[in-house]
Amino acid sequence: MKKIVIIGAGPAGLTAAYELLKAPEPYEVIILEASQDIGGISRTVRYHGNRMDIGGHRFFSKDKRVMDWWFSLMPLQGAPSFDDYVLDREKPLAEKGPDPEEEDRVMLVRDRVSRIYYMKKFFDYPVSLKLQTLRNMGFLRTMGAGFSYLKSMVYKRKEVSLEDFYVNRFGKVLYRMFFESYTEKVWGRHPSQMSAEWGAQRVKGLSVTAVIQDMLHKAFGRKNGNAVETSLIEQFYYPKFGPGQLWETAAAEIMKMGGEIHMGCPVTQVKVEQGRVVSVSYQTEEGPHEVKADVFLSSMPVKDLVASFSGQPVDADVSRIAAGLPYRDFITVGLLVDKLHLKNETAISTLANIVPDCWIYIQEPQVHIGRLQIFNNWSPYLVKDPERTVWIGLEYFANEGDELWTMQAEDFISFAAGELEKIGVIRQAEIRDSHVEYVRKAYPAYFDTYEEMDQVIAYLNQIENLYCIGRNGQHRYNNMDHSMLTAMEAVKNIRTGVTSKDNVWNVNTEKAYHEQKNV
Repeated sequence: MKKIVIIGAGPAGLTAAYELLKAPEPYEVIILEASQDIGGISRTVRYHGNRMDIGGHRFFSKDKRVMDWWFSLMPLQGAPSFDDYVLDREKPLAEKGPDPEEEDRVMLVRDRVSRIYYMKKFFDYPVSLKLQTLRNMGFLRTMGAGFSYLKSMVYKRKEVSLEDFYVNRFGKVLYRMFFESYTEKVWGRHPSQMSAEWGAQRVKGLSVTAVIQDMLHKAFGRKNGNAVETSLIEQFYYPKFGPGQLWETAAAEIMKMGGEIHMGCPVTQVKVEQGRVVSVSYQTEEGPHEVKADVFLSSMPVKDLVASFSGQPVDADVSRIAAGLPYRDFITVGLLVDKLHLKNETAISTLANIVPDCWIYIQEPQVHIGRLQIFNNWSPYLVKDPERTVWIGLEYFANEGDELWTMQAEDFISFAAGELEKIGVIRQAEIRDSHVEYVRKAYPAYFDTYEEMDQVIAYLNQIENLYCIGRNGQHRYNNMDHSMLTAMEAVKNIRTGVTSKDNVWNVNTEKAYHEQKNV
């Protein structure tokens, strides 16, 4: 029986453990998790009867393996096959509201509404060509945006930076309105200083062309089905009690199958000898421990992994590059209020105290807040009293040690609430409760030494029995389903004896998956 150690109990680590333990071959599986939480950034935080989804997680994937995996743990009533999972805009798949007789371990179908809040007006996200959009922009801005886009279709920039990537797809005017300042707010860097690869990772086929195509599909009743660009989907699945519910369910199943999960056990040392990992050391309240194994899977940040190597010297360039890899840290503030002071001009929600958005992208330049989550709209079960209160999450992007990060929690809550009042969303006097959460290394960033990342990958691939999986494990801004796929590919290699790691690193990098041919 092979012994396998997995570092991290996030989506990648838990997927790997689950896949190994349900395989016909016997494996001894041990997960070492540094924190006391299951699910990594996909966890659900409980506070005074309300729940917070850290970062917001839509459950939708173009990969059948992932969809089947999710629904094997949390079924959707009335959807027994994958064909029924595929989102069809012409028919509802399930009731979207709370059902007191519904089993707890189920997926809900949710309407996806995410808009941009700019100039104290709502714009669709992704930006649509609706009449309301043109009215909000005004005649001069609309004409400028149109001519700017036409110019970008003729004169393509060489895509060196993220700015080049956006201008090529939207034109300079729309880029400056909806991408430039927001990107700088999120990453702390101007798009001209960031790699175009970030756009390939996260935006993929989205462009004005894609928006027009999607609009035509809707107008003529044509189905895009599973081929729809992920950023344009109109419905998604969501665990009844938030994403953490699915990962807590997975963890329970792993332990039922004989796997071990050790919480509060940060890995401090990875011992490498003759091109193989022989053991890892981790810290507990009782002191340091060491565990030997045959195979190791790591979802810990690449920077920390390389720094923890011992036993054989690490190439100086690899150490330098890994140490310089940048991350963006994350702060989210939960506020419980009676209502939002935003006018609901949609036909989606009938409640007077709320708008229907899951996320609102705050583009107002005078505030630091990046996004606003409305947890009621993700699932009413996240809110203790969803009919009389609104539970929101204010999302901030920071660097550990900067002014935002080091602010006292009580002061930060007051600061965040003041920003939201400034742009007309709430009134501070109406706040009933509040909570703040800090997440380190939430977003691997694509600047500084990242452009030399291939050298680090080549070095890690030489370590025969080490597999790097997940968002931080690969320093790649993957979605949850892509993180899961890296784990699935690693497990496939372990089971079949494949020594190459290329398939693990190639998840979410295929050019055909990134861009539509007409972009």
